[in-house]
Amino acid sequence: MDIVVVGVGKVGFSLAEQLVQEEHNITVVDSDEEALRRAGDQLDIMTVRGNGVSASTLREAGVDTADLLVAATNADEVNMVCCLTAKDLGAKHTIARIRNPEYTNSLAELRRNLKIDMAINPENTTAVEISRLLRFPSAANIETFCRGKVELMGFRLQAGDFLIDSPLYALPDKVKKLSLLFCAVDRGGEVSIPNGSFVPKAGDKLYMVGRPDSLDQFFRQLGRYAPKVKQVFLVGGGKISMYLAAILDRMNIRLKIIEQNEERCRLISERFPRVVVICGDGTDSELLESENLAASDAFVALTDRDEDNLIISLYAMQQGISKVITKCNRQNYAGIVRSLGLDSVISPKFVTASNIVHVVRGLQNSQGSVMNSLHRIAGGGAEAMEFTVGPSTRNLGVPLKDLKLRPGVLLAVIVRKNDIIIPQGPSFLQKDDRVIIIARGGGVLDINDIYSSEFTAGGAAK
Repeated sequence: MDIVVVGVGKVGFSLAEQLVQEEHNITVVDSDEEALRRAGDQLDIMTVRGNGVSASTLREAGVDTADLLVAATNADEVNMVCCLTAKDLGAKHTIARIRNPEYTNSLAELRRNLKIDMAINPENTTAVEISRLLRFPSAANIETFCRGKVELMGFRLQAGDFLIDSPLYALPDKVKKLSLLFCAVDRGGEVSIPNGSFVPKAGDKLYMVGRPDSLDQFFRQLGRYAPKVKQVFLVGGGKISMYLAAILDRMNIRLKIIEQNEERCRLISERFPRVVVICGDGTDSELLESENLAASDAFVALTDRDEDNLIISLYAMQQGISKVITKCNRQNYAGIVRSLGLDSVISPKFVTASNIVHVVRGLQNSQGSVMNSLHRIAGGGAEAMEFTVGPSTRNLGVPLKDLKLRPGVLLAVIVRKNDIIIPQGPSFLQKDDRVIIIARGGGVLDINDIYSSEFTAGGAAK
């Protein structure tokens, strides 16, 4: 596809990087010459210097024949006008990054009037991700599928866990009876799809998918079940914190926020009267101690500096807080921090880019199976996708034991009406099923992509 990305900041660069890996033709537009040079050198893509609202600049970028324009500048108004101009010039689809909470109530009208096909809010999306982790603190990562009927969770194995040093086929019966499947493992940065012979080791990060109640029971059996979060300590009062405060208020979770900017503190206090707001430096350990940080059930670091977030998160871990969530946009930092035990690392730019990649794949595959959701897991080393089985899906009714899937691909869950099925040999697909696919390294755009090329449309070997 021919895609134009306007704005090469954190989100724009990350998006262009992921789309290049998917082999799309990318052109980026920005007025910052240094940002364009960096994008051109590192990603080997076309760059156009200029104002993304300017029709002449957009024409130079090829918007008139583009399949998609993504407006990802730091200004909501620029993004909206950019989408309107692009549609008038001939762009087939447009996506705008809109972050200001004041636009939320009128978003549907704005989209209609400004010809925006999709609006994405990185801060709100990140806040939702964080609230999900606070709802189930035992997990390091949580993704939902099929409107919450299926969840995927990641957790780090610790010395003494009963899974260690024993193959998965030898799991206790009480675990085998649960409606869940171990679907991916990250061992020292190497991501694989485990089979029954896989032997977990301490330090592995395991991912499992299944019914939420089964996942809940598994953590209880593992001895990792954490009580419900009642008190959250948060450092940083930016947009993500505002969205998160609104969500936690609805969940009746008490929240304490430390923010340096006095005007920002006043705004948060006025909007959320039940939130305790302290004006001060969140990296000051004496302040954190005086505000009784250790008494909190969870800690969230959401300052604008990755370095500050990582340092204060490690300090919170030292204070014995079991659930620590860290915002970190720099992927090279994230890997180092996870090795230190901080598993719940959130990257707004990564979440946003993944959501847009999901839309792009849907546009590519408009005639095939419907991709309902896409999540990157294991640090981006694998993908978890939800598809709806359509009439064009091959091998309907054929038992899985008679099929051959591509290496590194796992058909993890089948949702048939209200039934959650963990597939076994006799299981099969039928029209209107929703399926969860795990793929190492990506490359799956359609359900038909999961089958090995050695098989024909009927399921027989060539």
